[in-house]
Amino acid sequence: MANSLDNKNIAIEDNQTEILEKFDKESKTRKLENKNLAKFIYWTAIIIALYHFTTSFIGYPATHKHRSLHVAMMLFMTFFLYPATNKSSRKKATWYDVVFALMSVAVAAYVWFDYENFINRMGMPNTMDIIMGTMLIITVLEASRRISGWPLVILSLLFILYGLFGKDMPGIFTHRGYNWTKLVNHIFINTEGIYGTSVNVAASYIFLFILFGSVMNKSGMGQFFNDIALALAGHTKGGPAKVAVIASGFLGSINGSAVANVVTTGAFTIPLMKKTGYSKEFAGSVEATASVGGQLLPPIMGAAAFIMAEMLGVKYGVIVVSAAIPALLYYFGIMVQVQLRANKNNLIGVPKEELPKVSDVMKTRGHLIIPIIFLLYMLLFSGKTVIFSAFLTIVVTIAISMMKKETRMSMKDLMDAFEEGTRSTVSVAVACAVVGIIIGVVSLTGFGLNMANAIILLGKSNLMATLVLTMVTCMILGMGLPSIPAYLITATMAAPALIQLGVPDIAAHMFVFYYAMFANLTPPVALASFAAAGISGGDPMKTGLQSVKLALAGFIVPYMFVYNTSLLLIDTTPMIAIRVIITSMIGVFMIGASAEGYLNGKINFFLRIAAFAGSLLLITENVYQDIIGFAILAVIIAIQKYKNNKSAK
Repeated sequence: MANSLDNKNIAIEDNQTEILEKFDKESKTRKLENKNLAKFIYWTAIIIALYHFTTSFIGYPATHKHRSLHVAMMLFMTFFLYPATNKSSRKKATWYDVVFALMSVAVAAYVWFDYENFINRMGMPNTMDIIMGTMLIITVLEASRRISGWPLVILSLLFILYGLFGKDMPGIFTHRGYNWTKLVNHIFINTEGIYGTSVNVAASYIFLFILFGSVMNKSGMGQFFNDIALALAGHTKGGPAKVAVIASGFLGSINGSAVANVVTTGAFTIPLMKKTGYSKEFAGSVEATASVGGQLLPPIMGAAAFIMAEMLGVKYGVIVVSAAIPALLYYFGIMVQVQLRANKNNLIGVPKEELPKVSDVMKTRGHLIIPIIFLLYMLLFSGKTVIFSAFLTIVVTIAISMMKKETRMSMKDLMDAFEEGTRSTVSVAVACAVVGIIIGVVSLTGFGLNMANAIILLGKSNLMATLVLTMVTCMILGMGLPSIPAYLITATMAAPALIQLGVPDIAAHMFVFYYAMFANLTPPVALASFAAAGISGGDPMKTGLQSVKLALAGFIVPYMFVYNTSLLLIDTTPMIAIRVIITSMIGVFMIGASAEGYLNGKINFFLRIAAFAGSLLLITENVYQDIIGFAILAVIIAIQKYKNNKSAK
């Protein structure tokens, strides 16, 4: 019996790995057969994690030293972990992998050993600077190609070409022209290129919080989220779908990868949803939308909160507070549709006797909540830096996990968590480095300002038209890209257009962030939806379209907080904030009823249109529009009640 269960678990894990590698190229790493090399990479990863962990407490080296070393570490790991092509060996490293790895180390060594002269030459690079800068650009582009494919590489090469030859372009996108020396100086030596803001955030905040997630995962936090969600919601109508929403939301905020979250949580929740009557496509779409939403959910937001705070120059707590209500509205919208679908199809939950009890779950793993509460306290109320808060939270997590046998980690578990933390950071760090090339060219040439002017020009300075154009731009730029580079690119190119039209900085950045994330849901490149379809057995395109329908409230929420900044708690009073939250929730509820075509019974096409129109009236601060929206809802409820009474008679 034990053997059959083990075989079943192995088969499930193999299926998860296959689906993850199919839709998430970042997970397609080598399994080195050379034991000595495998051990070397394992311990190198641990040493890298220990470097970031200890320096977060004792202090980082000088700016260029720390950032160049971080990039070198991540590139070094990349060339040993990721094969050059799909046909390359997944078991052996080649001679050119070693060459690329040594090139990566050489650049950092050059910065470290000639640091003062290197910094003093900023703006006047010598021949060796150009050689090393060129080497860095080549290794970063090659690493990005191996990890996430061609999209980011092609985009980076296009921007490099734009930097070199953009002076010959007609119209507003022309610039004064730059040669290779000036371009390399800006991308390599300046702190606005590869060693810029994105790498700084990756080298400090992102690494630590991914490490925190790995330690939490090793202690059994994922199992806790699943069990507590089952215990709380599993028995209700549509319970398994609610479990998926709750568990995936929590996990997605910590791990920051929508596709990995779909595969991890979905392997458990999707079969359960199908078992209780949900269609394959709906089950897959629930998991996809919930997993993508995790990156919108504080406190960690898949590490985007830290990058946003850095780019805007505000405290981390400001981002968390502003992001909270829109994220909860997004999840409320999913929950509404899940409940309405369950009511419409009369779907029951899982019998209580088959579910874990809340008391048992809390008794076994409830203490794992303490590190999350501690993290929130440290970040929002302690006055300590984000980096120190992350360091201390990891220490607390390790200590708390030792309280119970079920969560206690051995030294091997801890080392594995540190190794996994480094592995998980590699793809994000390399993406941040390659985006540094794009940001460097944008800042050097003024492309960002020109792009903003072009969007405003197309939108004819009309805010709604500009919002729509920005939304489309963000979703195109975000196609097939990991969440962090997707946000960095859209924030650089699209957010300035909204800011020029008077949208507050936080609202503009949050707007582009939402639509960059939704590229994971929307066909034709809907990686999270397609991965969910791979587990559910549903049609990928239908799952993607169903995901868009399920996330419909999320597509409208960004417009809500642009027109009604009280949702972001910007310059508002408690009473106004409460009123706005209530009206927004009612609006989201009406969106769900319109999308599902159900409210105490099926509603016809015209009432669905009316419900949707009523929801839009509730997105502004205008009290009179709110009253009209409420009136429309009251009329729909009255009509439905009349129809139900008539049917009963």
